[in-house]
Amino acid sequence: MRRPHIRTAAVAVAVATAATGLAGTAFAGPSASVEHSAASSATTATAVVKAANAAAFAHSAATGVAQGDELHAQDVLVDPEGARHVRFVRTHNGMPVLGGDLVVHLDRRLAYTGVTSAATHAVKPAAAQPQLTAAQAAAKAARAAKGEAGGAELVVDARGGSAALAYQVTVTDEDSASTVVVDAVTGKVRSNTPVADEFLSPKLLAKLRRSGQSADPATGVGSSTGAGLLGSGVSGAVRYPATAKGTGKTLFVGSVGLTTTATSRGHYQLKDPNRYGTETRDAKGRYTESFGAGSKFTNTTNVWGNGKTTSRASAAADAQYGITKTLDFYKKTFNRKGIANNSKAARGMVHWGNKVANAFWDPTCNCMLYGDGDGQMFKKPLVVLDVTGHELTHGVVEATADLQPTYVDADGNQYGEPGSLNESLADIFGSNVEFYANNAKDTPDYLVGEKLGLDQKFLRRLDHPSLDKLEGTIDYWSQDTYYTEVHAGSGVSSHAYYLLAEGSGKKKIGTVTYDSPTYDGSTVKGIGRTKATAIFYRALTRYMVSTTDFHGARVATLKAAKDLYGSTSTEYKTVSKAWAAVNVTAANTPAARH
Repeated sequence: MRRPHIRTAAVAVAVATAATGLAGTAFAGPSASVEHSAASSATTATAVVKAANAAAFAHSAATGVAQGDELHAQDVLVDPEGARHVRFVRTHNGMPVLGGDLVVHLDRRLAYTGVTSAATHAVKPAAAQPQLTAAQAAAKAARAAKGEAGGAELVVDARGGSAALAYQVTVTDEDSASTVVVDAVTGKVRSNTPVADEFLSPKLLAKLRRSGQSADPATGVGSSTGAGLLGSGVSGAVRYPATAKGTGKTLFVGSVGLTTTATSRGHYQLKDPNRYGTETRDAKGRYTESFGAGSKFTNTTNVWGNGKTTSRASAAADAQYGITKTLDFYKKTFNRKGIANNSKAARGMVHWGNKVANAFWDPTCNCMLYGDGDGQMFKKPLVVLDVTGHELTHGVVEATADLQPTYVDADGNQYGEPGSLNESLADIFGSNVEFYANNAKDTPDYLVGEKLGLDQKFLRRLDHPSLDKLEGTIDYWSQDTYYTEVHAGSGVSSHAYYLLAEGSGKKKIGTVTYDSPTYDGSTVKGIGRTKATAIFYRALTRYMVSTTDFHGARVATLKAAKDLYGSTSTEYKTVSKAWAAVNVTAANTPAARH
């Protein structure tokens, strides 16, 4: 299937401040100067960025920042207790640095307190000049990814413990897109990474195909216990466009209330003005990467779909419901205003491509893309609620730590602990979206993909990950975890999260009975989902970077727990116990990182 193009290694990125998230001030360039400012926060953000930038150079032994580097602020977070955290991406002599991101931590007086860095070594490459031309690098990239190469950009590849001069090239064909990094001196392909972080991996799809297994989830019109199913209701509207309350007759969650836009009297569009203009459109089988090319969903009744696939609007109702519930979860729980915390719409396109058995978040169009299924293995559109929560969370991760896979095989399967952590966080927060929505037609649980209709009854689960035999998900960390496909490897941190939230052993929550084991036979008493989720979110946004592995995630969650509850608290101690219960400890931290 065709995948959307990846973003280039941009260095001009948004910055803002808030107690728990971002608020809208933008900065760019090699200093802390303001290019786009919000009057309410520009001065504070400028001061924090300036102090963090100076601290990074002053503490170069810890940060790895050296002469020739320029830091470009991406986030500024101001915690209620007064700590400041500035996330930077880096350039070296004007070239973007892959794996050069870092977070500088300050106290309320803007004094340096520490750093979380993807690369602690200097990022100056050994060679100052390329031996390959851009055209030669593009040709090598095209051969490696078997497609048409775009322009080649000189970068510094600081991943993997060293720094090399390299070219970054986007390669596309009618079915796929990849980002290829080619060594500018030797011509060796350093990485070849698929653009799309798809919900279903190539490895899983191949296994389902070999086994002849199919997923055919039940659909049909249901009812919701929620209020607000007002059909074409417009509350006192006299001027258009106006906010209206409509009904979505979805495939998977019954009849639900949707906030829509009345464009004129008796005419409605599936666009939510209360949530930054979040909208779902119809790709109509095209592989378009432009949201503007999608067809608007409009009608005269403000009732969307019929609960069956015979209406194209049914899948759209599921998508719009899932996207808005995900936005509401992040807003109500963390005061996060949109996926990138910039108060912009999160959008979706359904009926994307021709018989696509997948769904994914596309950062290029800032939207969710949903395939209809291939009609064989997957017979319904992939618009179930936790799929949406999972994929939109990839957008949140991209806007924060931007966790990246370590390597990719020839079939597009991704490997490495940062990629596994990315998948795990998507499962963790995706399940939280279900709990937030609390829809009777999709009861909340710690299962992922339970509505897909698989023989296994779920795709993955957080309490006992190895019960997933389809992907071979693992329960515990070992040295071999580095070589585990990212969806399978996600079980390590997902299991740690479940143990932190709910504890070990047998437990029934709702209609599902869980029985979570531990590596060391220990008993873990959970602190509750609310606290566990707060710790993991703070760890992601403050203490994780693109190369964070499971031992790094342990440290990040301990720091987050200390911030929130104190280093002597039960919550802090339980974080340590939960990671030990999945065999991630300070004692077995690898001496050398891959």
